[in-house]
Amino acid sequence: MVHSFKKLITLISLMIILISSNDFRVQSYKIPVDHKNVRLNDDSSYQIGAGIFDITGPAAETNMMGYAMPRPKQRARAFVFVDSDGNRAVYVSTDSCMIFQEVKIQVVKDLQDIFGPNVYTESNVLLSGTHTHSGPAGFSQYALYGITSLGFYKKNFDTIVNGIIQAIVKAHNSLQPAKMFTETGELWNTNINRSPYAYDNNPEEEKAMYDSNVDKNMTVLRIEDMNGNPFAAISFFAVHCTSMNNTNHLISGDNKGYASYLWEKQVNGPGKAGKGPFIAAFGQSNEGDVSPNTRGATCRDGSPCDYKTSTCNGKNEECWALGPGKDGDMFESTQIIGGNQFNKALELFNNASTQVSGSVQYRHSWVQFTNVSVEPPYNSDVINATTCRGAMGYSFAAGTTDGPGAFDFVQSDNKTSGNPFWNFISDFIAKPTPDQIHCQSPKPILIDVGMVEPIPWVPDVMPIQIVTIGQIVLVAVPGEFTTMSGRRLRNTVREIIGQSIQNPIVLIAGLSNTYSGYIATFEEYQVQRYEGASTVFGPHTLGAYMQEFGKLAQSIVDGTTVESGPTPRNLTGHTFFFLPPVIVDVAPDFDDFGEVSIDVNLSYSVNETVSCVFYGGNPRNDFMIESSFLTVDLLTGTDQWTTVLDDGDWDTKFKWKMHDLGMSLITIEWTIAPDTTPGTYRLTHSGYAKKNPFSSNITPYQGISRNFVVQ
Repeated sequence: MVHSFKKLITLISLMIILISSNDFRVQSYKIPVDHKNVRLNDDSSYQIGAGIFDITGPAAETNMMGYAMPRPKQRARAFVFVDSDGNRAVYVSTDSCMIFQEVKIQVVKDLQDIFGPNVYTESNVLLSGTHTHSGPAGFSQYALYGITSLGFYKKNFDTIVNGIIQAIVKAHNSLQPAKMFTETGELWNTNINRSPYAYDNNPEEEKAMYDSNVDKNMTVLRIEDMNGNPFAAISFFAVHCTSMNNTNHLISGDNKGYASYLWEKQVNGPGKAGKGPFIAAFGQSNEGDVSPNTRGATCRDGSPCDYKTSTCNGKNEECWALGPGKDGDMFESTQIIGGNQFNKALELFNNASTQVSGSVQYRHSWVQFTNVSVEPPYNSDVINATTCRGAMGYSFAAGTTDGPGAFDFVQSDNKTSGNPFWNFISDFIAKPTPDQIHCQSPKPILIDVGMVEPIPWVPDVMPIQIVTIGQIVLVAVPGEFTTMSGRRLRNTVREIIGQSIQNPIVLIAGLSNTYSGYIATFEEYQVQRYEGASTVFGPHTLGAYMQEFGKLAQSIVDGTTVESGPTPRNLTGHTFFFLPPVIVDVAPDFDDFGEVSIDVNLSYSVNETVSCVFYGGNPRNDFMIESSFLTVDLLTGTDQWTTVLDDGDWDTKFKWKMHDLGMSLITIEWTIAPDTTPGTYRLTHSGYAKKNPFSSNITPYQGISRNFVVQ
């Protein structure tokens, strides 16, 4: 969730004044679906395909979704599963902060343009975000999630949608007879609870059932062909992708993206991470209150933060959680937390012995979530329990220890009096009604996002989806479930679906299909830390989700269908975007794009950083999808250069800076790894320049550094 509350407030007036709205998307073309070879030997065999595609958005002038410049690429990793009866489902893990509702809707629409109306639908397509906070924002049409990015950036939206579609098409086209095995184990020293005060408000007897206040379980799926050759892996583990904190300006898949990078590089070879053929996804789970910053939160002077409010001398801005890197270095912390996930996943992958078998099933329904009647046993013993119109509490603005907010907001703020200035701002946006105040209690409402007219600032029709692949049960949750919320939901689904699926392995697929903020337990909600204040639909949100997912699970048991539910609103024509387009690019002598401003040294040693500065064009001209802004080339023969690294590699960085009006300075950096082959190298930069302010045409260019030696 966005922690940039300063920017939210700065832009709030623009949002109130204007609601207004270029197009590149996957071309519509038909791909025939071959059903002739679907039937397999038994229910432990599937047809499985895997695909991967670039979804990296604008590398300049765009706010991060969660708190730009690439390091490394962001990808969509898609997996298609077809059982022996031809039933199919898709799971996609994206290196994005979350999946927004309009992304899922557009992906399904475009897939149906390609494959026809009955192959891929809203029911059997599951899209999940890893929750990296270091990806470009602007791909939601709902106002709350677009304010800090100056609105809905359609080009970024189209990039993500197109990348997901292309990954699914690749997976579809690579379907082959395959088997799947699974293994679960515990991973420690990789996640902690960032809101233990709220977690401790859960019942003592419930907490006693678990060894930790966060989930330590990791589940891995090993996917191999009929000859036993693995070609894909999927891992599920709950931890926020906030190893890169909110001071970061580099696009990154964060710790889960780094874990995928390590595994794919190891199997596919240098320079082939993110390009197949082996694809490794590190899916998100119930990470709502789970931090990767394992050294915990401390004040600047090293003293502990206040346990209840996460403040230092009453200020939340001074309370920061640090990762395991030296002095809390976020790059090293990302490598450690990502490396831990990769190493554990690889261990489980190599030892996976439980074969997945059984049919592919799925259920999906849309639920209007603003007034769900929550019945026993899900109502926390409250008579007439219901969900509410969406609202954000005061502690939402306080942020978390992974990224503190500002303006003197603090967590665990249950005061209804609030601050007169912010009360005025709150009432100006949408004044809460007495019924809304009562329904959301004890949350003091800061932004009544569900009451804004004419269109709420958050979605209110939620997708509820379960996908089963044999005994693997994926519960697609449209938000961030806290540790205990996820445990309760898993237990509910397991108890019901276990009536028809033997020994079900129930997994939370986090941040899926749309985004509805956080989902805290009823007890956690009472103390109104960040997660409770960001539980949009009030104290009975979790109960409503448990109830509705329980209905889907029972439908699978009974073999019945479910109603599709109300259609989400179409916001086309109701979005805004304040980021000006690129007017013109300027270079020395008018046309010297790619010219070197500051060249490399003549020689370097391992662990040193090579740097070269080029005059270039604005990176927003072309996102360089499935391409690269940079290369590191090795001289392998007479005038023969071989690319060994690009902007998808962890060892490289691409940095953009505006220099004077319209002039872009592009810095390419390469930190030389210890295993680098000695030799002669060069750096290159590629991009597109908009030379004419009166034309939309862009022109490709390339710059090359002088040669240098790595000793």
